[in-house]
Amino acid sequence: MARMTMIEAIREAHDVAMAADERVVVFGEDVGFFGGVFRCTAGLQEKYGKSRCFDAPINESGIVGTAIGMAAYGLKPVIEIQFADYVYPAYDQIVSEAARLRHRSNADFTCPLVIRMPTGGGIFGGQTHSQSPEALFTHVSGLKVVMPSNPRDAKGLLLAAIADPDPVIFFEPKRLYNGPFDGHHDKPVESWKSHPLGEVPDGDGIVPLGKAAVRRAGAEVTVLAYGTMVFVAEAAAAETGVDAEVIDLRSLMPLDLEAIVGSVQKTGRCVIVHEATRTSGFGAELMALVQEHCFYHLEAPVIRVTGWDTPYPHAQEWEYFPGPGRVGEALKKVMED
Repeated sequence: MARMTMIEAIREAHDVAMAADERVVVFGEDVGFFGGVFRCTAGLQEKYGKSRCFDAPINESGIVGTAIGMAAYGLKPVIEIQFADYVYPAYDQIVSEAARLRHRSNADFTCPLVIRMPTGGGIFGGQTHSQSPEALFTHVSGLKVVMPSNPRDAKGLLLAAIADPDPVIFFEPKRLYNGPFDGHHDKPVESWKSHPLGEVPDGDGIVPLGKAAVRRAGAEVTVLAYGTMVFVAEAAAAETGVDAEVIDLRSLMPLDLEAIVGSVQKTGRCVIVHEATRTSGFGAELMALVQEHCFYHLEAPVIRVTGWDTPYPHAQEWEYFPGPGRVGEALKKVMED
């Protein structure tokens, strides 16, 4: 197995899929000659040509609309929205067309489309380059929503998304592109090259959608997290000494409810962590599901640790970012109740 950054793993997934199936095409703003703003598609145009990896105008609704038409006619487009914050002009296309195509055509048409986009903060991107809009898509029937936390899953989940016959929203936590991040911004940056999850299997190994992973086994409290927050949760558990079981959801829709319920029924306590704003965030859905399926096993109220209900602040980035201090406080509180 090769050691890779998440950027390299995503690029590798594109390469494997494009080599295996000539219907796979890749495009978006600057993804061709330039290789993408984060270089996730570097080298693909040179290898596969301008008809399979190409640049698109700066028009998100046009990019998504074109990709939907291509998917309906049998191609398998993998498109990049340069930042998740830029997806809103294309939201109507995604919700009204891509998500509905199978149902409105009685399955005469499908939409095998993958929409990749960097998400989240931690890089001083300010309010227009740091948003986490995953809840806007988990609410829409017909879409699948994925967020890997490491290179190994990034490659396997992207291959699964490309193989899927329905549209998949593929969020990439950009703070994790080059290494794991536990929320301690004042510590030296760690590289994926020295992390176990930086080892990426060769070939076309798929990580199935809808399957969570236990990143840290524990008996006292379940922590539900995804993306960057997986590493923050692990750090908080280590620093507080709470025997927390950290579940990396990986796939938000479909959701591995069985893994969630099994863990919470075992521990009797639950903390939910995400970077997105609190109100109507995906954590609210997770909390409702835990209450619904695990009520008689709970020893304490479920606690959420999230971003604020404000635009992402540039000057107070690390107060907004749910770091190990805030998560640790929640772990200690849930153990006291």
